[in-house]
Amino acid sequence: MAWHEERLVGFDLETTGTDPSTARIVTAAVVETKGGEVVAGRRWLADPGTPIPAETTAIHGITTEQAADCGRPAREVAEEVATALVGHWSMGVPVIAYNAAFDLSLLSAELERYGLRSLTERLGEDGAGAPTAVGPVVDPLTIDRAVDRYRKGRRTLAAACREYGVVLDGAHEAGADALAAVRVARAIAERYAHIAAADLWELHRDQTRWYGEWAADYQKWLRRQGNPEAVVEGTWPLR
Repeated sequence: MAWHEERLVGFDLETTGTDPSTARIVTAAVVETKGGEVVAGRRWLADPGTPIPAETTAIHGITTEQAADCGRPAREVAEEVATALVGHWSMGVPVIAYNAAFDLSLLSAELERYGLRSLTERLGEDGAGAPTAVGPVVDPLTIDRAVDRYRKGRRTLAAACREYGVVLDGAHEAGADALAAVRVARAIAERYAHIAAADLWELHRDQTRWYGEWAADYQKWLRRQGNPEAVVEGTWPLR
């Protein structure tokens, strides 16, 4: 079967901010699916150890007080989320994350913050003694930008759900967003035969290139708009 008909794992974080190098995990979800339906999964609520700004609480609904009272230590959550993802990668199961460079980079920053092993360290070495690559990762945002470059409008998860006919129940709840990302990825594959037919690691490498091309173009656009110092990081899936 094509990759999108096999077991897929959705991943999403809700956080304290928008900078993956400094923001902290508030909620996380790793959702196992088959045929676009949930078969298993885990959700976490973390105490980030820092105040959650009101503007981010307005998005995901978790207050500083709720996280402190009900959340688990952020170090434990980061460890368990990383263990879950690496376990799936080790079995060759792709992780689907909408705007994967944000979520995976933020998780990596949390692992480093707490002195925990990186994702690469957890995956070990390949047969040639080189570090095993993190992945395969499928990022519906990056693929959508590549296959439909000229579509107008926003490229949020909600917008992608509308474009591909996916129902998004409970936006900005990590589990709902993780499942929606999986369903959008499947819908893209069903619309574009070459995406469905791609080998997962080839698709992973394509996304690395597509993301870099998008970042370079976006950086040029920002500079033309009057911000000559604008820099858009072009590495994927880890900044």
